[in-house]
Amino acid sequence: MEIKFDVKMTPNVLYGFLLHHTYNSFSGILGTAVGAFLLFAYFKSGYLLYLVGGIVLLLYMPVVLRIKAGKQVLLTPAFKKPLSYCLSDDGVQVSQDEVTETLPWNGFIRAESTSGALLLYSTKVNACIFPRRALGDKAPQVIAMISSHMEPKKVKIRW
Repeated sequence: MEIKFDVKMTPNVLYGFLLHHTYNSFSGILGTAVGAFLLFAYFKSGYLLYLVGGIVLLLYMPVVLRIKAGKQVLLTPAFKKPLSYCLSDDGVQVSQDEVTETLPWNGFIRAESTSGALLLYSTKVNACIFPRRALGDKAPQVIAMISSHMEPKKVKIRW
């Protein structure tokens, strides 16, 4: 069985991936906790530096990631045209123009979902991003394909 669909990367889709990736890492969680602590300290002490530090820590990363996503979509040649994906028993094939690459299922380390996309990680920082809109009514088939070819402990999809 094969499942085919196209993905056009947009700044919003990439931003959602970057937010998910950043805030599910140790540094993202730590930065958020420290920012929240500084805001709490400000309300307890009234010391303005705590307020400034808390706001900077809590707002800096989302703003920077929004800018990064926009730039990355504009400057990455692969994002200029849609990527065509074909999921089969052999793995995930991605193609664009005359270039085709296939990654076998054992090349993926985990699968996750966000509110806007399904993420299929090939490394700790690289993932195939399948936006909900691109999957459409094929989403259940894609999830079933991923779940049947990856170990259950590697699949954290809540659709």
